[in-house]
This record gives sequence, structure tokens and C-alpha cells, in this order.
Amino acid sequence: MSPPSTITIPIAFVHNMLHGVRARGLSETSFLADAGIADELLSQTGSRVTVAQYIHLFKTIVERLDDDGMGLHSRPLRRGCFALIARSAVSTPTLGVAIHRIARTYRLLQDDVQIQILRDGKQAGFALAFTDNGKQVSDFLHELLLRVFWRLLAWLVGGDLPVTRFTFAFERPLYADSYNRIFPSPQTFDCAHSAFWFDETLLKQRVRQDETSLSSFLKNAQANVILPPRNLNTVSACVRNQLLNTLPQWSNLASTAASLNISSATLQRKLSAEGTSFQALKDALRRDHAIVRLNTSTVSLHELACELAFSDVASFQRAFKGWTGSAPGAYRIMTASH
Repeated sequence: MSPPSTITIPIAFVHNMLHGVRARGLSETSFLADAGIADELLSQTGSRVTVAQYIHLFKTIVERLDDDGMGLHSRPLRRGCFALIARSAVSTPTLGVAIHRIARTYRLLQDDVQIQILRDGKQAGFALAFTDNGKQVSDFLHELLLRVFWRLLAWLVGGDLPVTRFTFAFERPLYADSYNRIFPSPQTFDCAHSAFWFDETLLKQRVRQDETSLSSFLKNAQANVILPPRNLNTVSACVRNQLLNTLPQWSNLASTAASLNISSATLQRKLSAEGTSFQALKDALRRDHAIVRLNTSTVSLHELACELAFSDVASFQRAFKGWTGSAPGAYRIMTASH
């Protein structure tokens, strides 16, 4: 059995994505139904959705609101605005020039926020400066713009723009523990600006994209800006890859350490330094694997428990409820009904 995609998204990010829909007084139910997400999952703080569902929800909101800004700006960014912003940058010679072009084009399209380039020693910051127009700005708009523009700039220079830190101009949210995948660098909250920071020498990097590659990028724009880039250099990533490669056997700590040519104690110490553990990584992978399988297959709970190396269905059900707040059977019923 080849493993399916095993990334899932916390329900808190689904709530955030619905902010613009709710602000317009629209019912969220039909948007969720289009993406195959059950309403009931919104009330369970531990629940998660698949990447495919999340991207589908993103596309649905943009298309049905006719707004690339997802209803988060004071006036809509009609569909095609993001393409216009990206197109303004592909003909530029360097990343620094591209940022200035992006900032100018974006400013022409809306009145709520300006893009600024800040300096802090040898670091450059791509920062958001919100105008004082009395409009309550959602934290998600900060998150979305940083994510979208970071991934756009990374794509412009060939796919990689290493960020040294992210700063956020709002309080640390309750779901901030989930930030590490989407903002994979040190994070600081309650700052003067929401920004991502990188070595200022990267401003001189050559823009490597053109109109042809832009067309390909835009065909799957939501996935290109939402999917987290993989940092394959961490020990956690190596462990995750090893677990995936051994499915459905699910290697243990000792065999995983041996495959990495280190001792079990050394592996645990390295993982602890990255803020995790072998068991936490394994449980997260099993949780995500279970959610994806429940959403994309008719596999029985007995078969799924075996796939996840549980001794019986009851053990799997207890673990799944601990991970998500819901029993797997109920989760399948909720998602299948949509």
C-alpha cells in the first residue's frame, strides 16, 4: 500500500479562512459543503481537515466571493488581482525590484495595507503597514498576506527564500503551536509590524521566472501558497521520511535510529532540541494518515487500525479520540454526509 498525502490542517485555520465569509453575513455551511468539510468539525478544537479540503475551501471562497482577498479587505480584490500582482514582478531583474513592483501594484488595488521594506542590521523585512481606517483587521489577514507574498517571492527566485524570522503585529493566538509548519522559522508576537525577515543580500537575487512559468504557477496558485515547504535538513524531517518509507510496518525508535546511523539516545536528544519526540512524530503521522484515509477511502476501522499498527480497533478509537476529540466512526459519518 502506498501512503497517501499525510499533511492535515488544524480546524483553527478553517475558522480563520471563513472570517471573510462570516464578515459578509453569509452562511458558511455551503462553503464547507463544497469543500467536503462537515459543519460539526468546527466545534471540535482538536479536529483537522485534509490539505485537499483546505485548498478546495480556499478556491471556493475566492470563486464564490469573486475576491482574491477572500473578503478580508474593505473592498474586494476581484479575481485576477493576484495574477496581476505576480505578473508585475516576473519581468523584473532582481528580487528587490520585484518587491517594489509588487508593493506598488498591490497599493493600486486596495486601501487597507501597504508593503514596506524594513532594515534591521543585515536583515531585510517584508513588512505590512495597515492603514488607520477604523476597520478591524483579522489576524488571518496578517497570516495570509505574509504566507502568500513569501511563497510568491520564493517562487520568483527559483523556489527558495530562507526566512530568518517571522514577526506578527498581534498577540500570540491560542493555535500558535500550529504555526511551525506554515511559518517554519522563529516567531515573535506583539511586534510593530507583521513581517518576514531574510538576509538583505537576497534582494539582489535574480528573478528566474517568466510568463510561461507564471501560467503554470497560477493554475494551482492556492496550493502553491498554502502547502508548507519541506525543510528536509531537520532530524524531525528525516524521522518522518523514514516512518513513511517503512509503511505499513511503522518502524520503532531503535530501527529508525539505526537507519540514521545514530543511537536511540542521540536521536531522542536531537528531537528534543527541535521541540518534539519520536513518539510525538509517530502519533502525528498516524493521526494524519487516519484522517486522510477516513476522508478518501472506504477502509474499515479494523483495517485502518491494522494499517496504523494498533493491536485492535478499540485502541485505535481511543487514540484517535485523544488526537482529534472525535471517534473515527463519527468523523467518517460527518465527512461522508457532505
